[in-house]
Amino acid sequence: MDDDTGQVIELLWGAPSRPTRGPRPSLSIAAIADATVRIADADGLDSVSMQRVADAFGVTKMALYRYVSGKAQLLAVTIEAAVGEPPQLSGTGWRARIEEWAGLLRENWLRHPWLPQATVGDRVMGPREVAWIECPVEVLAEAGLTGPQQMDAVLLLCAHVRNTLSGTVSGTQPWTPGKGSGSLREQLARRNADYASVLAATRSGRSEDNGWRFGLELILDGLEVQVSRAARARR
Repeated sequence: MDDDTGQVIELLWGAPSRPTRGPRPSLSIAAIADATVRIADADGLDSVSMQRVADAFGVTKMALYRYVSGKAQLLAVTIEAAVGEPPQLSGTGWRARIEEWAGLLRENWLRHPWLPQATVGDRVMGPREVAWIECPVEVLAEAGLTGPQQMDAVLLLCAHVRNTLSGTVSGTQPWTPGKGSGSLREQLARRNADYASVLAATRSGRSEDNGWRFGLELILDGLEVQVSRAARARR
């Protein structure tokens, strides 16, 4: 574990008192994280920098280094702030609760469109983010799935939410609106015999939610099969 990773773990999980030296602090890590969330929400993740956050408080960039050592720590506390408290599920039965959880995750990522991009890769997760994962894992454990099945199911659900929200995917296919798609559809139409099935399917329209509801139902149906198998095995 390198020094940066250790510092991020300490910052997210150790709740250290910062800063430890110098004049009385005028900021807090919570305030810095909230300000960074607002910047990312407004202008995207690429707009986040130590200088931009310092400007939001009217302080120098060096002043922020008393609280976070650099952008890695800044992004870590910002993700944790945007993730928010884990949901308290109210549904009855495992399927209703998993569906509710996935919907709430999607709503959160819609509020913070940069979160799907920020929460990929090998990185340190904070307690709030881990608690969001704990929530569906606990439900699926109660439903009788094995540990690997529980984690695979949550990974699949997160990937589905991410894929159906991705702005980088929309507009890149001939059946979705976007730059160049019209001319590509025209080329396909001229070769109707070769691509008749695609053209027939796309002429009937496309889903309004980028496949969110359809895909979720398929995942839940598949999980239902696994839950039923687990129940039979216990008998």
